[in-house]
Amino acid sequence: MNRKIILASTSPRRQQIFKLLDIKFKVADSGYEEVVNPKLKHEELVKFLALGKAHAAAKKYPNAIIVAADTMVSFRGKAIGKPKNKEEAEKILKAFSGQSHEVISGVAVLDAKSKQVIIFVDKIKIYFKKLSPKDIAAYIKSGNPFDKAGGYNLQGPGFSLISKIEGDFSCGLGLPMTKVFNTLEKLGVKI
Repeated sequence: MNRKIILASTSPRRQQIFKLLDIKFKVADSGYEEVVNPKLKHEELVKFLALGKAHAAAKKYPNAIIVAADTMVSFRGKAIGKPKNKEEAEKILKAFSGQSHEVISGVAVLDAKSKQVIIFVDKIKIYFKKLSPKDIAAYIKSGNPFDKAGGYNLQGPGFSLISKIEGDFSCGLGLPMTKVFNTLEKLGVKI
């Protein structure tokens, strides 16, 4: 089945993953208004938000295959967002120093025509090196922490903060591509 694939995300990292796999796709902002339900566990929340994005995009593309995702950083049971300032970035990086945390991605792959949907969660565990105050100050000075959940990214200078990763690297970029690829095949999409 040759159908248009819509990546319901404006994330440059997710687009980069699709391009690396040579998948023909169109990028669309789903326009979904994220409403965070604090009662949901992290795994349930990312699935809920991914499904909301997929349904919103399906209204604009009723014959397409929609891929939507939501990703969060989880540390000691708390969601860690994007630091708003230098002090917040420093607090996050100090907490992560010498510790591990999870990056959790929820994905919804929706056949908008048949309404068939497959939703899943993937997680990776990231171990940070023990960071000195000098390491943290230098990283903050670089400006890298401020537009990324958890204050770092895996495919840039933030990689230097990490000692070990357990799981699918692409999950940490916001789209666990192995599972997405297999899910598209299950839906009969020719890639």
